[in-house]
Amino acid sequence: MSSSAFSTHGATLAPEQRKTFGDSNNSDFFHNKKNHVSMSCPNNGRLLSKDRIQCKALEVQSHHTFLKGEKFQLEDVIEAQQFDRDTLSAIFEVAREMETIEKKSQSHGSQLLNGYLMATLFYEPSTRTRLSFESAMKRLGGEVLTTENAREFSSAAKGETLEDSIRTVEGYSDIIVMRHFESGAARRAAMTANIPVINAGDGPGQHPTQALLDVYTIEREIGKLDGIKVGLVGDLANGRTVRSLAYLLAKYNDVKIYFVSPEVVKMKEDIKEYLTLKGVEWEESADLKEVASKCDVVYQTRIQKERFGERSDLYEEAHGKYIIDRDVLGVMQKHAIVMHPLPRLDEITVDVDGDPRAAYFRQAKNGLYIRMALLKLLLVGW
Repeated sequence: MSSSAFSTHGATLAPEQRKTFGDSNNSDFFHNKKNHVSMSCPNNGRLLSKDRIQCKALEVQSHHTFLKGEKFQLEDVIEAQQFDRDTLSAIFEVAREMETIEKKSQSHGSQLLNGYLMATLFYEPSTRTRLSFESAMKRLGGEVLTTENAREFSSAAKGETLEDSIRTVEGYSDIIVMRHFESGAARRAAMTANIPVINAGDGPGQHPTQALLDVYTIEREIGKLDGIKVGLVGDLANGRTVRSLAYLLAKYNDVKIYFVSPEVVKMKEDIKEYLTLKGVEWEESADLKEVASKCDVVYQTRIQKERFGERSDLYEEAHGKYIIDRDVLGVMQKHAIVMHPLPRLDEITVDVDGDPRAAYFRQAKNGLYIRMALLKLLLVGW
């Protein structure tokens, strides 16, 4: 391959079209998507003017103050590694403001995003994520263009590439929220689009907005994020929610993470190595009750049958092994909480729902506030 271009899943991009992602230190790369002009980045990745000269680096540098009216430091939300503690705290503050706006919007709607259009492009099934994004946009006065099953009911069924779909949809909207069945698809979309892209889950890759609402929920329920113990339970190999959550928990001090899963769906080595690199203590265990007795948060996940393909034998091996029921609640501390990204099957019994430590439906509601905050920040700034 020529040194003057590189390929990303079938799309060949010239050097001036490259974005940087994740923990990269290359945060000073500017790209004018319209005119293909690159220059240095003196303004920390903010949109400089209406000519849409943009810095495409996704890594947020450490900011200690965020002034009202400033542009948000990100142009896209693709992965959990983009955020630092200061940015997380500031986003959570905006989310708390969104709680107030949401309550007021029931009587007289907010017009904060009046005139903006959001396209939700979902290639995989979703209830909470899609509806909470659409509710968030409407609560703020914006409008929604949606396709519920883009894999079947969009031009993807005719063989259209993701890049062509994104180039088309960006002509109709101001922001794209996308769920896809392939890990890395959100990154491809963000590198193609001239408008913000939010990753609403990409296969077994990441689900950064879920991680944001999860950390927000933990802070609201437990009252702190430093010094907590979190048990991640269930399908850790295929669970994009637990992967993204692990990345965010690594931002905090004195956190310990326990991994509890069947052997066939253990947490992958890349997350373990990342946590070790960041100095986060982690431990694998086969004893759910023992872990639950120690933790502030027990985060249960569904064994994802759809990720096993034809290996139904492996699914049956993993399914039903770790279930949170009244017996598990009985060993948990009084202040501790049970979380779940939902949907659940039988991995949390329904008799747990009435316990005040069952936080998963409150967790789902918090997704509305976080997504309202992100839409506001990406479209109009702080």
